[in-house]
Amino acid sequence: MKHNTIDIITLGCSKNLVDSERLFTQLEAAGYEVTHDSEKPEGEIAVVNTCGFIADAQEESINMILELAQRKSEGKLKRLYVMGCLSERFLTELQHEIPEVDKFYGKFNWDQLLTDLGKSYRSDLHVHRHITTPSHYAYLKISEGCDRHCSYCAIPLMTGKHQSRPMEEILDEVRHLVSQGVKEFQVIAQELTYYGLDLYHRRTIAELVERIADVPGVEWIRLHYAYPTDFPMDLLRVMREKPNVCKYLDIALQHISDDVLKAMRRNITGEETRQLIETLRREVPGIHIRTTMMVGHPGETEEGFQQLMEFVRWARFERMGAFAYSEEVGTYSAKTYSDDIPDDVKQARLSMLMRLQQRISGEVQGEKVGQELRVIIDRQEGEYFVGRTEFDSPEVDPEMLISASQYPHVQVGEFYRCRITSADDFDLYATLV
Repeated sequence: MKHNTIDIITLGCSKNLVDSERLFTQLEAAGYEVTHDSEKPEGEIAVVNTCGFIADAQEESINMILELAQRKSEGKLKRLYVMGCLSERFLTELQHEIPEVDKFYGKFNWDQLLTDLGKSYRSDLHVHRHITTPSHYAYLKISEGCDRHCSYCAIPLMTGKHQSRPMEEILDEVRHLVSQGVKEFQVIAQELTYYGLDLYHRRTIAELVERIADVPGVEWIRLHYAYPTDFPMDLLRVMREKPNVCKYLDIALQHISDDVLKAMRRNITGEETRQLIETLRREVPGIHIRTTMMVGHPGETEEGFQQLMEFVRWARFERMGAFAYSEEVGTYSAKTYSDDIPDDVKQARLSMLMRLQQRISGEVQGEKVGQELRVIIDRQEGEYFVGRTEFDSPEVDPEMLISASQYPHVQVGEFYRCRITSADDFDLYATLV
């Protein structure tokens, strides 16, 4: 057990990671040694930043808390704190079930942890973060919460209503991160197309992205978690005209069947969804669309699922993930519908959908062979330098591999022009130009 050392363990999405990075900076400023996601936590204090999105994520968070609670009972840990979405959602239950935890914090009051440790929150460091990603890229959270009311989603139960961060504060953070060597920004929000409505009474995501793009030193900007209904079309001009705004959009569509979309409370039709995809591809030539689909929502018939399969064949999404419906306590679906589709049917549909997407992904990747693309190098792994194009977000998208022995001068965090020599279903292989 290391004295004056705190281990932070982050579970869940990149929005949680940003909170952990802010806490990291505050704890360092308070005089602690801090580690993040250490393979072998050895500090005298542990902080678990939890995810409460779906059952699997909740189970992972609880298992981590229990593992650390066991360490505490064995005298290998002095204090254990829990924060994040799971404790925001199930605070009372967790306090009762896991009394070994010294204190639970929610999603937004983690700054109280400083007070409970006898320290003070440093407001002058509010745009400072200890980056835990490779130093050349960072996640940039522009808002919290969500005003949408999708039937299946528990996130608004945890994060509350949409709250945009002030534009100037975000720009200050970008400038600070650039001064620390960050070149690439993954702009994230639960619903980024809603940005600005609460502060400026209009959607200002296009203005924000344009202003970020104008900050010297910002090389790439990539946009995550858009919503298809009432999409702000002025954003497409910025994506098309600004060379450092990647032609990439992460927009969760969930389904195409009108019946399922209505049951999901998505406030969009299948035809409107198709029109949006056509507009995105027309207005931003070369755009790569990442989306997420759901199978097995209550009321999804075999016919509705086949409509989804046909839509994916038609749209040929460059990037797509999918998951099976999971009933979440407190959601509209859980209160209103019967979870009437057997698990084996859900899993069969999920497997069929992802097999289709794997074939499409392989074809999309194969079409890149022979092209020259700009690539940023993330790391060296074995015999290869591993990088990404503007069409690839960290952690979730395909990567590009370049022979380390052939190009020993390549440096992590730098950009290179590469020619694609071959491809498999997900990754590309390249040589330097």
